[in-house]
Amino acid sequence: MWGRFRDCPSMYKRMPTKESVNLVDVDENSGLLHNDMGQETTNPSWMLSLPHVLVATIVSFLFGYHLGVVNEPLESMSKDLDFRGNTLAEGLVVSTCLAGGFLGSLLSGWVADGVGRRKAFQLCALPMIIGAFISAITVNLEGMLLGRFLVGTGLGVGPPLAALYITEVSPAFVRGTYGSFIQIATCLGVIGALLIGIPVKSVDGGWRVCFWLSAIPAAILALAMAFCAESPQWLYKQGRHAEAESELEKLLGGSHVKSAMADLYKLDRGDEADTTKFSDLLYGRHFRVVFIGSTLFALQQLSGINAVFYFSSTVFRSAGVSSSIANIFIGIANLLGSIIALVLMDKLGRKVLLMWSFCGMALSMALQVTAAGLSASGSGALYLSVGGMLLFVLTFAIGAGPVPGLLLSEIFPSRIRAKAMAFCMSVHWLCNFLVGLLFLRLLEQLGQKLLYSIFGTFCLMAIVFVKRNVMETKGKSLQEIEIALLPQD
Repeated sequence: MWGRFRDCPSMYKRMPTKESVNLVDVDENSGLLHNDMGQETTNPSWMLSLPHVLVATIVSFLFGYHLGVVNEPLESMSKDLDFRGNTLAEGLVVSTCLAGGFLGSLLSGWVADGVGRRKAFQLCALPMIIGAFISAITVNLEGMLLGRFLVGTGLGVGPPLAALYITEVSPAFVRGTYGSFIQIATCLGVIGALLIGIPVKSVDGGWRVCFWLSAIPAAILALAMAFCAESPQWLYKQGRHAEAESELEKLLGGSHVKSAMADLYKLDRGDEADTTKFSDLLYGRHFRVVFIGSTLFALQQLSGINAVFYFSSTVFRSAGVSSSIANIFIGIANLLGSIIALVLMDKLGRKVLLMWSFCGMALSMALQVTAAGLSASGSGALYLSVGGMLLFVLTFAIGAGPVPGLLLSEIFPSRIRAKAMAFCMSVHWLCNFLVGLLFLRLLEQLGQKLLYSIFGTFCLMAIVFVKRNVMETKGKSLQEIEIALLPQD
């Protein structure tokens, strides 16, 4: 696979060395390249970078929490805010958060590159805290929508930033494992919202507690980030080499600093101008890798995962299971799949997990289509449908859920990584919004059998796309990946 990319000079073109590099720096860093041969080849301790990674995943927990926070208490909330029975208003409470997420995702790359990764985390926590307070104290629908929009803006910045930060501070040999923490934290957030929402939904005004509590992890994120390491890659690109070296010592240990600095120097020699325009992502040598990233996120959403989450309660109720129990089953399947991904990510690799994940999702959709074709009142059809949904969520969480965010932050060149992640995540939010908006209408017009056939077709298309376009990054340093994608003339 690496050979294929090295043999494709049309994909990327390596740029010449910067003329402005000081000769003394060249001599010093060249020495680093030679001295690197004498550095120990053992892996750095994973325990050094783990605390920084765990703090970053708080934003993923908040992402899952806020996506699920309105599900259980929506009925009591609509009663208190006087929009009960208004399906449009109920839809807006959910979709306004998605609209804020779309806006935030567009801005995330520029924020991350402009102020650094740590301050970007703190900035994205701010609208989540303010939005949670507004949602908790509001007495009308308008206040709730404002609060949800502010929260969504923070959520739009957070997930691509978390994937970016974890990729840049993690040692190569555990980067996939650490990337899986994002999906696990998201699952825990969804389950947390469910466990809090179920008991408070029957209490007058209890739904306000759900929003008050969400401000706590957001505040912890903002405070804890002050003690976390800044991205060494970002510091190096800002010319703050001494600080980058200091942060690498925190993350990798002193014996690995010289080799890591040498890797950063190799990339800096071939870098272009520091500023990246939006047009740079859509044209020229970066187009293909951005296209791969955008398509992966689009296929992830068009596979029907959010539609399955939405429709699961109805299917479970048909089988005689309450919606609360159904949500718990879905949450457990999601968490179990995420744990499996955690174990396998750095053993089997990203590409293998992606392909098997989409294969399992396609099989699950085939079960759904089969169940829809059987007698609706038959217990066999109901159990088949329930099993298909649980299998779909499980296989999604193994690969299609956690891999795209991790993989893209690995394959994007350092100079466009933050902004390219922002662009691809905006595609994710847009497709998420469209699926949520059109699902029920398409279900009415096309029927369950045809709609699930369409979702299954997208899963099959994803298998072909991944096989032809996605490269394996397991065990490779970011510098090795970028050099492989940017071959010399």
